[in-house]
Amino acid sequence: MSCSSLDSQKTIIDIAVDSWRFSRIFLRALSKLDAGEANRYMSQLEYYLGKLEQNLGTVGVKLVNLEGHPYDSGMAVKALNIEDFASEDTLLIEQMLEPVIMGDEGLLRQGTVMLQKVKS
Repeated sequence: MSCSSLDSQKTIIDIAVDSWRFSRIFLRALSKLDAGEANRYMSQLEYYLGKLEQNLGTVGVKLVNLEGHPYDSGMAVKALNIEDFASEDTLLIEQMLEPVIMGDEGLLRQGTVMLQKVKS
């Protein structure tokens, strides 16, 4: 059974996004543990994410997290709650639900975000 290059790339991207989502869930679970135990598991998570980034890099794939960045409509993200704001509002990316996936040739998959209004 052979797999095309596009199928392989899609599979790698899917694994990367699922790994990223799982790491976010894992972080929320860590926040419920005592500090000593949480630190031990946090180190393991950081190691895993480092290896994920390293392995993705070998195939020219990079996860991009834009949390905390000012939102611009030209960004490679789909904002799920954009209708909640007026066009003149200054917005910030509050939460990444899925990261932006970049490859050597450019954008491979847009991210998904939740926005918040910047308080004046």
